[in-house]
Amino acid sequence: MADFGDRALRIGVLGSYGGLNLGDEAILTCVLDGLRQIRPTAELIIFSRHPEDSRRRFGMTAVPYTGVPQSQLIEAETGLDLLVLGGGGVLHDGQAGAITRPVRLAQELGIPTFGYAIGAGPLTDRAEIRLVREVVENMTDLTVRDHESILVLENAGVGRPISVTADAAVLLEPEDFTEEMLLREGIDDHDRLVGMSVREPGRAADHLDEASYHELLANAADFMTYRLQAQTVFVPMERGDIAHAHAVLSAMNAPETARILNRAYRPAQIAGLMRHLDFAVGMRLHFVMFAARAGVPVLPLPYAGKVFDFAQVVGAPALTGVARRETGPLLAELDRLWDERDACTERLRQRFAVLRERALQNLERCRALIDGLEVRASPTVGMGADLGGADAGPVRPQRS
Repeated sequence: MADFGDRALRIGVLGSYGGLNLGDEAILTCVLDGLRQIRPTAELIIFSRHPEDSRRRFGMTAVPYTGVPQSQLIEAETGLDLLVLGGGGVLHDGQAGAITRPVRLAQELGIPTFGYAIGAGPLTDRAEIRLVREVVENMTDLTVRDHESILVLENAGVGRPISVTADAAVLLEPEDFTEEMLLREGIDDHDRLVGMSVREPGRAADHLDEASYHELLANAADFMTYRLQAQTVFVPMERGDIAHAHAVLSAMNAPETARILNRAYRPAQIAGLMRHLDFAVGMRLHFVMFAARAGVPVLPLPYAGKVFDFAQVVGAPALTGVARRETGPLLAELDRLWDERDACTERLRQRFAVLRERALQNLERCRALIDGLEVRASPTVGMGADLGGADAGPVRPQRS
């Protein structure tokens, strides 16, 4: 390990970043904040799918990692003291190959790598399974955000011990979402408000039938309109969610009671929106997470294991699927949850406090790794100390 001398530690942060998804940007915000807590003087570099967006959002150095030649990646990684992968769902079909490429390169260059509350799955492509297995086995240390990810990695052949913590975005601090901002969206804060999150079928949810789950959500929105005398607010976590929100709205019997957020917002502002909501129903993980943090009674719609896992952790009810045939159970669950909303709010707040403690473990694991790097880099270390020799590979911290 090189001697840092008087220079600042250089840390790369790699993930699904670049403004594509508010959940991923929430994760990046928390990872960067955590690294600044650990080492305020560290130089942080974002490895982004859209570096221009990352530079604009965060005002710091950002470099591309997709669609670039190996020589450009080598140049970007040369001089790094640590490469952080994640957090979030980065190891899944269609993305695992691209995102493991810079991690493999870092490992070949002798740069320590840390997996920061990463998510894995679905993972079925043989080539990507092999890449994930090799990369994860060779990481200096890592944590995952849910038990589903451990199962995916074990099925991929990963044999090392892995700790479950919590998604980095659990620690996101909300910003104020003002009444003026609501009015600009045509939302009356004096009405009861129900937040709803809908997503597209994609690689993470390719089993979804659009017409079926659009109708399911339309039935839910209509039910809450009449049962709660509420206004439905569709909250896009990706720009593509807007089109699907419109599809749900068009299938409603009372579309005039619904609004779709059309302006661009920061993740912390969406987290702040939750204080205005009386109820929430959602597919997107981080929408559900923000609602739970605010103590809003929330019904997750588990299109994927990560959403079901989160629902179990915070004690929220969850259906077994997202399809038209689930309409009856969904409406019954909404009715029950509304009647038990006070108890639900208290349960969410208690469970979420525990989840925040688990998310802090990511910081502590990363801190321990960085402390170890600096100790090994110190010129006073090695005078009789047994660190495995000058050519030894990274030392893995003990796992909890």
